[in-house]
Amino acid sequence: MATFEIGPEDFLLDGERMQVVSGALHYFRVHPDQWADRIRKARLMGLNTIETYVPWNFHAPDPDTFDLTGRRDLGRFLDLVAAEGLHAIVRPGPYICAEWDGGGLPGWLFADRAVGVRRHEPRFLAAIGTYFANLLPLVAERQVTRGGPVLMVQVENEYGAYGNDPVPERQKYLRALVDLTREQGIDVPLFTCDQADDEMLARGGLPELHKTATFGSRSTERLEILRRHQPTGPLMCMEFWNGWFDSWGLEHHIAPAEANAADLDDLLAAGGSVNLYMFHGGTNFGLTSGANDKGIYRPITTSYDYDAPLAEDGTPTAKYHAMREVIARHLPVPDAGTPDADGPAAAPVLDVDLSAQVPLTHALPSLLREDLAAFTSTPTTDDLRLWSGFAVYRTRIQADDLVLTVTEVRDRAVVLVDDEQVGVLDRASHTFAVALPARAGDLTLLVEDQGRVNYGPRIGEPKGLVGPVRTATRTLDEWEAGALRVEDAPELLRAALDAPGRALPVAARGVRPVGAGLYRATFDSVGGADHFLRLDGWTKGLAWVNGELLGRYWSLGPTHTLYVPGPVVRDAGNELVLLELHGAADARAGFVAAPALGITEQ
Repeated sequence: MATFEIGPEDFLLDGERMQVVSGALHYFRVHPDQWADRIRKARLMGLNTIETYVPWNFHAPDPDTFDLTGRRDLGRFLDLVAAEGLHAIVRPGPYICAEWDGGGLPGWLFADRAVGVRRHEPRFLAAIGTYFANLLPLVAERQVTRGGPVLMVQVENEYGAYGNDPVPERQKYLRALVDLTREQGIDVPLFTCDQADDEMLARGGLPELHKTATFGSRSTERLEILRRHQPTGPLMCMEFWNGWFDSWGLEHHIAPAEANAADLDDLLAAGGSVNLYMFHGGTNFGLTSGANDKGIYRPITTSYDYDAPLAEDGTPTAKYHAMREVIARHLPVPDAGTPDADGPAAAPVLDVDLSAQVPLTHALPSLLREDLAAFTSTPTTDDLRLWSGFAVYRTRIQADDLVLTVTEVRDRAVVLVDDEQVGVLDRASHTFAVALPARAGDLTLLVEDQGRVNYGPRIGEPKGLVGPVRTATRTLDEWEAGALRVEDAPELLRAALDAPGRALPVAARGVRPVGAGLYRATFDSVGGADHFLRLDGWTKGLAWVNGELLGRYWSLGPTHTLYVPGPVVRDAGNELVLLELHGAADARAGFVAAPALGITEQ
């Protein structure tokens, strides 16, 4: 069995100096059938280690579930890392940030508002204890000390940037996490990471734990800051930001390959270890993307390409080759060369006519998880036990109500009166009022959680409508509300098509979309090939291929395509389903040859 230690100056693997050259590769953002390909390309670039976060809410979507199968099979992922001859760093949180829904913290955990958020509070720590007991044994059995790949495990994440608790209380919380981690058999070194900032490094760690830093430029200067707080032992940048994430409505972020490579060269030349964040970003499949709110709410895009060395579809980029050249100056790299030297093959190109639709107002009753429940005040979606997705709110309005105002909506609500869309309430643009028609009728709000905040003081906040909700004349207190099971939309639509007389009304085939609804098409293509779905003319919604929820699309941009992993696609009889919240120019979608991630900030 191997040993891994933190020496006076270096990391020591079996007593020998090891300069860790790692890359972030999140198993939860990559189709499992593609894990091995991405890991192999990491080795060919010259990396010797793979780092991954572990999102608690991905494995525990509700309090009574803990799933380690399929896309959530962390054990299989780590075994594939080992099979490629690489080591691993695991960062289980409990908070991870990562532009992931809620920073990985489960929404259900904070349904009790008395539960602490990232502090020494008994209920919060008890829940973490259960999480670690479910997760960490599989990590423990894969430590280097037991013949596995895992070198180190992180405690918390950039804790120096969070909260105002005094340092003794912060350290009490961190030491509780250390104890909970060690109780599950973790005996490899533990570490913390914080931004290369004096205050954050001072607040975010423990004297007995190894400190690492996060930064993306000026490597020598940032390592000097870290050395002030880590007088001995190896220096490591645990997140070398070689790109950045994208938010809806902003530009596609890029970082020049030449600048990244030069900063990486400085870091390695100084003897530092590094973890590239990201080596391969991947995709926020489903409803997993998070959001930031620093006065303006900005949800994260479905694409998590991150301008990483390995693109969203696994293609090596110019940055991949530039960084490989840098690594080769300092450490051995494989002689096998680099993959895809001739560039990526074009993806299949085809147009698809969406031949059937179900208006959303007809679909909503069948999409409900259960019958609407009555409330005498405005419920949040947490009150509905909905931790992610969509909810419906209904009430009656009067002819003189005229305007609808909410204290806050988290995060976006389509407003309908008698099934007619009359406006949108939107957290991002601070649109909290909508004009109502001068008639009595049924008011329906379709509320979308676009991602729980993953950074800052709004972590753990409830979602949905935050009351009171008023009109021009009164407060609306009488509501019926319920959670939707949008994940079942393809099955629902299929049932409607198979038995329209017994299920949902289906519009005539080939009609032009005119509003919100479910749309379906079938198509033949090249099975196993990556595809890029482009939805020009559509407005906002969700897209599925063969039952796999690819994520959100939005004409707001910057992203214009959704990545469809090759393992999802068959040669014949593929199914495309869209949940469109507003409407589209025509009933056509396209698959294009290459991704279109939007205009850049340069």
